[in-house]
Amino acid sequence: MERGKKWDLFSVASIPLIMTLGNSMLIPVLPALRSRLGVSPLGISMIITVYSAVAIVLIPVAGFLSDRFGRKIVIVPSLLLAGAGGLVSGLAAWWMEEPYAVMLLGRLLQGIGAAGAAPIVLPLVGDMFRSERDVSSGMGLVETANTFGKVLSPIVGSALAAWLWFVPFLAIPVFCLISVVMIVVWVKPSSSSSSHNPGKEGGKMGAGSFWRSVKAILRQKGRWLYAIFAIGGICMFVIFGSLFYLSDVLEERFRLHGVIKGCVLAIPLAALCLVSYVSGRSIGKNKKRMKWMTFAGLAVLSASVLCGGFAQAIGWLIAWLCLAGVGIGAALPCLDAMITEGIEQKERGTISSLYSSMRFIGVALGPPAASLLVRLSPPAMFAAMAGVCAVAAVLALLAIRPRQAAGRLAQQPK
Repeated sequence: MERGKKWDLFSVASIPLIMTLGNSMLIPVLPALRSRLGVSPLGISMIITVYSAVAIVLIPVAGFLSDRFGRKIVIVPSLLLAGAGGLVSGLAAWWMEEPYAVMLLGRLLQGIGAAGAAPIVLPLVGDMFRSERDVSSGMGLVETANTFGKVLSPIVGSALAAWLWFVPFLAIPVFCLISVVMIVVWVKPSSSSSSHNPGKEGGKMGAGSFWRSVKAILRQKGRWLYAIFAIGGICMFVIFGSLFYLSDVLEERFRLHGVIKGCVLAIPLAALCLVSYVSGRSIGKNKKRMKWMTFAGLAVLSASVLCGGFAQAIGWLIAWLCLAGVGIGAALPCLDAMITEGIEQKERGTISSLYSSMRFIGVALGPPAASLLVRLSPPAMFAAMAGVCAVAAVLALLAIRPRQAAGRLAQQPK
């Protein structure tokens, strides 16, 4: 890795870690929130849905702005806005007798901030390094941080809520402020990036020319880009759908609650986290290896999810979900690297933001889809998920072409 860039990379990796904590740590405390706020299950689900819905809509806008004006200029205010949203929700819960509506407003603000922070990490890592090997390694660390946030979330959320039920909301601005300080102190704009120098080519390109350039990329590289978008969404769909089911099983069948339940939920995510790091370190700049690791990971994912539907003992269910985490962990850094290394710097933020939007859609659809399918039977739910994973594996096999993903467009029509 390039000298002097380790702290930069760790600072950037703090963003997905903290953004994941800021949302996912609320999931294990939703039952307590529903009891305190006196709202319906649908009403309490809006605490999560509002955040995800606004992020899905605004992520492409944030990507476009980061291409036009620079990554840090978008990321730092977005982190501050996400922290402010958490503060609004926490103070409303603390001070108001009927805080629900104001808490939703705070979550809306947090979702807007998240849209401008986490998705910009991928193009920023691509900007930071000249070597494709360093970019791939950086993507592995970013995915590891993202997954590590998911590992910590149920544990941290349950521990904070055991103190006072609204403390998880008040922790969000503290986490965001830590990330802001790290970004401001250690992350320096890339001198080679036109997107960081508005007076150069990226700043002179008008909006119309910019979008024509993006359309040209999608026309030329759409086959593998659309496949990667779909695969990323499917991976998130399976993660959150299966964890939703596991959470219910642990609570209803085994009566596990609080930190103990959070620790059990963290086991499959820990497997995903470890393999993400190893995958990012091992793929280097080899596009063929990225394709085949993605395909192999998705094949393992499909098989393990299918087997999970027939698991009777909780130990076997967790083991199959750990194997599913291994498959996803092998695939995600490869997808991130292909997106980042295959797109020119001035359009990288916009293209990667479309990919991030698809991942957010998978996050939003996973739990409700799992709750509907499990009414038929758990094997039916897992079989449906395995079928979707098989489709993703076929997409990786047929649509991802290493030669197409290897070359960035040298020049786009203005």
